[in-house]
Formats: sequence, structure tokens, C-alpha cells
Amino acid sequence: MSINLLAGKILSSFALLSLLFSLTSCAPRDIVQPPKPSAKIALVLGAGAARGFSHIGVLKVLENNGIPVHMIVGTSAGSFVGSLSAYGFNAYQLQKMAMELQKGDVIDLTIPDNGFVKGELLENYVNRMLRNTPIEKLRTPFYAVATNVSTGEEVIFAQGNTGMAVRASSAIPGVFRQVRINGRAYVDGGVVSPVAVEAARRFGADIVIAVDISSDLDIRVPEGTIDTILQSVNIMYTKIAASQLARADVIVRPKVGHIGSAEFDKRHEAILEGERAANEALPHIKATVGRLRHEGRL
Repeated sequence: MSINLLAGKILSSFALLSLLFSLTSCAPRDIVQPPKPSAKIALVLGAGAARGFSHIGVLKVLENNGIPVHMIVGTSAGSFVGSLSAYGFNAYQLQKMAMELQKGDVIDLTIPDNGFVKGELLENYVNRMLRNTPIEKLRTPFYAVATNVSTGEEVIFAQGNTGMAVRASSAIPGVFRQVRINGRAYVDGGVVSPVAVEAARRFGADIVIAVDISSDLDIRVPEGTIDTILQSVNIMYTKIAASQLARADVIVRPKVGHIGSAEFDKRHEAILEGERAANEALPHIKATVGRLRHEGRL
């Protein structure tokens, strides 16, 4: 067989293989749809001093009903509870910790100088419970909301010393001393964002469950300087929170108006009110989460 004839047969074979390949590639195939992006559910825990124990009751109901939480945003008392939850403590562990907590564990009174409370004990308590885990290493993404006292701007702590961030977020003006971090002074995040729904949206939340513990105002007349300051701050929280709450998908409102902002001894009542409020909101929460599951996004 001549070389030209052999070359011709080889080329013919390649042409036949190419034709078969092209026909095969044109055969019908199942259309594979790209996966839908996973949705993020944010739990936004609001400011409210000792009333913040009610956040634990809300967490109990969410956990018991399998409601996932992919992000926690906390202001003031909400940052305290939120940081512990983000670390990995479940709601029953948090309840045990709350019942064992004494004022002396987190409140270090001092000679009034821009505040009655230094806040160092609060910072140390959080870091001790979290084994000095920085914010960016917590199990659930966590954001602590504070206020830059010089500019009035909302500041979100998303990395660094967790205890210090919680301390800054909880530094109620007139009660706690300002917290200085990298040359800047910070106070309670509730001054600008008592329930930081917009922050949760900025960090990618598709669904926001907001816990508002400021709207149920205390009807009694406050006694003493600190009690008066806390009541005044709570009124401020209520007025400021309204605009952000309008952007939440679900709002949980524990009825904690009868609990003074400084009344640690009513922590069990606060937890129960959190449970009641969360159970009332549960049908709405389940419907919202169910829609995401139906869409294949959870």
C-alpha cells in the first residue's frame, strides 16, 4: 500500500470519528440548573440592659424548633448574649449562666468620671467565657454594634477582641465609661442602632428576625440616678428603633416593661417573656423559613 493511500485512510478515519463526536455532542441532555444561593437568616438582638436576658428565651424557642441562624448582630445587652451564642453555647447553657451570673461578675462600680461603671469586668467575663476567642473566630458570624462618640457614627465590630467589642457596645452613656479602642472613644450602640436591622442587611442577611426589648416601656417612676438614666435611654431606644424595625421580616417583642433596666434579680422573668414572645411569633417565623426551604435555599 502506498504512503499516500495509507495517509488518506487515516484522515478518513479521523473525519469519521470527528463526525461521530459532533453527533454525540448534539444529543439531548438533561438541563442542569445552577444551584440557588443559600439564604442567610440573621438574628438581631436589641439593646435594653437587664431586659436583655429575654434574648435567651427567644434563642430557646428558635433552637427547639430547628430555626437556623447564620448570623448574629447584637447591640448592648444584645451583643453580650449574642457573643456567647455565637461562640457555641446553646440556649440552655446560656440560661444556666444567666441564673448564676451576679452583678459583681460584670459590674465594677467606680468613682463617677464619665460613668459609674468601668466595664472591665464585663470585658473580662466575656473573654473568659469565650476562652479569648476573637470575633472573627466565633462559630457563628457575629457583629457588635457601637457608637463613635466623637462622630455619632454607627460602628460595627467584626473582628478583634470580643470582650472589648461587647464592652464598647454596652457602654450606656452616663452609666458606663467610654471605651477607647485605637485612639477612638465608643459608647453604647443603642445611641444610633438599638436594633441593628440595617447592619444585618449590609452583611448579607436575606431574612432578619429582630428582637426588640425597648418598645414595652416601663410605666413605673424610676428611682435613683442610674435608674433614671436607664429609663431615659430606653425611651430613646424606642424612638430610634422604629425606622430600622420596619425593614425586619419578623419582629419579636418580649413584654419586659415591668422589668427595670437594672433589675438582675428578674432575669428568670425576662427569659420567660422572651419565650412567650418568640412562641407568639413562631408561626410567622416558620412560614418565612418554610418559604426559603421550599425554594431550596436552606
